[in-house]
Amino acid sequence: MKHDAFIFPPDSKKSFLKNYDPAYHDGYHDKAESVQKLHENIQKIAAYQDILYAQNTYALLVIFQAMDAAGKDSTIKHVMSGVNPQGFQVFNFKAPSAEELDHDYLWRTSKSLPERGRIGIFNRSYYEEVLVVRVHPELFYKQQLPQTLHGNHIWKQRFEEINNFEKYLVNNGVIVLKFFLNVSKKEQKKRFLERISFPEKNWKFSVNDVRERAFWDDYMQAYEAVFQNTSTEYAPWHIIPADRKWFTRLVVADIICKKLESLNLKYPTVSAAHQQELMQAKTILEQEEDV
Repeated sequence: MKHDAFIFPPDSKKSFLKNYDPAYHDGYHDKAESVQKLHENIQKIAAYQDILYAQNTYALLVIFQAMDAAGKDSTIKHVMSGVNPQGFQVFNFKAPSAEELDHDYLWRTSKSLPERGRIGIFNRSYYEEVLVVRVHPELFYKQQLPQTLHGNHIWKQRFEEINNFEKYLVNNGVIVLKFFLNVSKKEQKKRFLERISFPEKNWKFSVNDVRERAFWDDYMQAYEAVFQNTSTEYAPWHIIPADRKWFTRLVVADIICKKLESLNLKYPTVSAAHQQELMQAKTILEQEEDV
């Protein structure tokens, strides 16, 4: 699978709407085949995570952004199903609390960053500050910022701040993987209707989801600006087709797997003195009489 096909090129002004098909499936027609490959990647991710945790040098931050019903939750659930909970955390960022609004916009996500040796998942992230806040200006005014920050220049400023923040993370051993699950408006409608029609899915649906759908074009413009301004060499955006959930999961797992593989992770080696202590312990245990 060629991952370049899913990357939004850094410093590009191309339109993601015209160049990334939500229904693309890279020649995979057999769901069973993709599920088998996904299972293989899940096993590899679990193995890499074990070494990542033991080595305690890198951290992996995986960011998911998407429109409602694109499949963020199910993708996280399936792709990360094999990892050890000790070295893995998921954070869901919804509407900010009063306390969070009294801090800078990166505060609530900064304090949730993964420690070295761990994988952290952001289900939505600080990118909401240049997406939903841009689509709904009333949310911006609730942040009680100085008057000098009001105006359209704020978005360029935030893009620069986010790029600098991610560069800082990468420079400190935090690998940043960013995924946008690209669902079509038609597929979103289908999934909304399923959530309404099936009682066991009713809990997933909110009337607000339909209200937000009315701002679809505004969101697409906001995402366009995000990709054009924050897809960088050190933290590029991956535009993942999301009309077929099984393919979405396959691509995300494959990219995570290849990223972990590229880190050349290795279990820590022990000193000669520690090795001698291990041999002494082994001798003592072997000389014990079985009870």
